[in-house]
Amino acid sequence: MKTFPMFLQMSGRRVVIVGGGEQAAQKARLILKTEAELVVCAPELDPELAGLAAQGRITHNTGPINPDSFADCALVFIASGCPGIDMAMHALAKDAGATVNVVDQPQLCDAITPSIVDRDPVVVAIGTEGTAPVLARQIKTKLEGVLEPRLGDLAALAGRMRAAASARLAPRVRRDLWRWVFNDSPRQMFASGAEREAAKLIKSAIETGDFGAARGGSVSLVGAGPGARDLITMRGVQRLQEADVIYYDRLLDPEILELARRDAERVYVGKAPGCHSWPQERITQTLVAAAKRGQRVVRLKCGDPGVFGRSTEEIDALRDSGIPFEVVPGVTAACAAAATVGRSLTDRGHIDTVILTTGHRRDGHVVPDAVKDLKPGTCVALYMAVGAAAQIVDHLRTSHHGCPLEVEIVGKAQRKGEVVATCKLDDLPTVLAAHGITGEAMVFIRWPRAAQVSQDSPRPRLATA
Repeated sequence: MKTFPMFLQMSGRRVVIVGGGEQAAQKARLILKTEAELVVCAPELDPELAGLAAQGRITHNTGPINPDSFADCALVFIASGCPGIDMAMHALAKDAGATVNVVDQPQLCDAITPSIVDRDPVVVAIGTEGTAPVLARQIKTKLEGVLEPRLGDLAALAGRMRAAASARLAPRVRRDLWRWVFNDSPRQMFASGAEREAAKLIKSAIETGDFGAARGGSVSLVGAGPGARDLITMRGVQRLQEADVIYYDRLLDPEILELARRDAERVYVGKAPGCHSWPQERITQTLVAAAKRGQRVVRLKCGDPGVFGRSTEEIDALRDSGIPFEVVPGVTAACAAAATVGRSLTDRGHIDTVILTTGHRRDGHVVPDAVKDLKPGTCVALYMAVGAAAQIVDHLRTSHHGCPLEVEIVGKAQRKGEVVATCKLDDLPTVLAAHGITGEAMVFIRWPRAAQVSQDSPRPRLATA
């Protein structure tokens, strides 16, 4: 390593920034997250820094700069925006023995600012020795998804309880306690917003020394989104990394499972159209049984669990069995498909009602009531409706003849093999067949209030991706 990673104590220490523009403001934002005293040396300040000075959050020094300006500093940032001034300020700061960072001049830097994942007091710093800042930001983005937003609060709570744990529990038991806190129910409860309940659980475990009994199973119904690995939510990724066992449908991107713990058990439960490997009742019973064994269970569903995801049966069974559960929403297919074609589901003045419905029910393919009662200003997003396309066309041809209906099809939205097509209503079955779309497609039927479609937003025509 050319650089050595280290965290500096900043409480009560002085940091000096030379410069009053945007680069200086960027460094000020970082330092203001610490407990350091911040001094900004510049003739003038940009509005952001001037506001901070007016609030008393920084000290503004407009006087001459000499080595004494940098005496006894924890750190100096030089960001004047002028290479010549930066070099001169660097020489003065080094004469004072300061540790210096000169913005965008790594050859003059004693210290390099890392990319930071901030879950205070948990802080992760990522550096590439100045060689690949874009890569550092990419790693930061991934870690932001791994570390839940409330993790720092949990760490701070644990810090406040360490003395009580040390007074009551033997060293080995303490290690097991903190392993349980950060690997099990308390962390999961904290992440889902149940901070008070988690705190009570930890305090009870410290008092009694019996936290093994408090370790119970739980179930997370997680929406995987339309299938693309990068469209699952950060909370969904966190649950996959905490899971002991994952029950998953026919995932649209197998790489989503790569986000899970390597040692998590993976169980495929099918749910392909017309080919349900497991009946719903068996899935529900299995979720309950796994949670009762103390396992952390993820039920991974395509799209959003609450939109045609058959979550109600599972939620009712979990609630009746007293199993803690949560629902982690995902990007539903209608939103993903609309994003694919660059259209909003609503359109002010034209579409003010959006209906999510399905063309496939228990008794087979049907024309949904929302289609039968289609009115101006409505967008109907049809799930699992390819098999009902001919019926839908026949009904609308009779009941809505002459209406300015727009039909759009998105197959495999946001995934490899994605297909986008627009067509006239009568051509819907033909277009579906021409593109080989037999399932996994959203069909949109729109009836704008204004018959004239704006030319500012060109519509895709029979394009494939």
